[in-house]
Amino acid sequence: MKKAIAFLLAVVMVFALCACGKTSAAELKYATGGTSGTYYGFSGVIANVLNEKLKDTLNLKVESTGASKANIQMLASGDADVAIVQNDVMYYAYTGTDLFAGGAPITSFSAVCSCYPEYVQILAKKDIKSVEQLAGKNVSVGDAGSGTEFNAKQILGAYNLTFDDINVSNQSFADSADALKNGTIDAAFVVAGYPTTAVTELATNFDFNLLAIDEDHAAKLQNDYGFYYYGVIPGGTYKPVADDVPAVAVMATIVASNKVSTDAVYAFVKGLFDYKADITAGHVKGAELDLNTAVSGVSIPWHPGAEKFYKEKGVL
Repeated sequence: MKKAIAFLLAVVMVFALCACGKTSAAELKYATGGTSGTYYGFSGVIANVLNEKLKDTLNLKVESTGASKANIQMLASGDADVAIVQNDVMYYAYTGTDLFAGGAPITSFSAVCSCYPEYVQILAKKDIKSVEQLAGKNVSVGDAGSGTEFNAKQILGAYNLTFDDINVSNQSFADSADALKNGTIDAAFVVAGYPTTAVTELATNFDFNLLAIDEDHAAKLQNDYGFYYYGVIPGGTYKPVADDVPAVAVMATIVASNKVSTDAVYAFVKGLFDYKADITAGHVKGAELDLNTAVSGVSIPWHPGAEKFYKEKGVL
């Protein structure tokens, strides 16, 4: 009997030790955007891939949200652990400016990865060739209080223009495209990864220009605001625009609450690059994940887990 009891106790101890040694996956609530938007689709693919490949380490739960500003508020309240946001909006939150003016800075989150550029696309009628020529014109600058509106104000400022120099209209991207086609506005600011659905649809039956940002004005913007990225919208992206168009962009950036462990964020960002091919197979934006651009346009502190990964790769 004593031997039997001793054997049972030994078995119980073995199972107990096994249970103690087993690590559970970190469950992270991932705030994205509307279900029809790029943030939601791209993040959904990331979650599916990493949940499969790193099932013993991470368990990402994607949530549809109101995008950048709402996502940062969710991080601050503890309703999200990870989020994808525009890097200019994260800067405003961290500094308590522009979109977050009037409130205390939100510093309870940090940067993980800049994923892909969201270009400031300035659509204009064919007779408008430059940003300077927007003076006196009817211009949609995006929804009131949106990140797009602030981008428009900053870009016009680089050209010594203000909203007082144009006739401001606040419309969504789709409404801006319709208004441009109908002739009620002369130009519109659209901030999104290209090709943008509303612009692609407009391009099927309306001829327009994309206004370029030259190097000098881009440098001024980058000097004044640490979050702008300078690149090119390739010719042929939209039917009426044959040539490459130099433009500034903000970066779609993944951020995390400071409460998320270093190990969890390290596994997350490492997984993005280890399984880039799988992510790209599920969403075209996966192809734009790059170690160098991953650390571009970040003007807030890095999460320790991300910092550890990028230092190992020699890009920080």
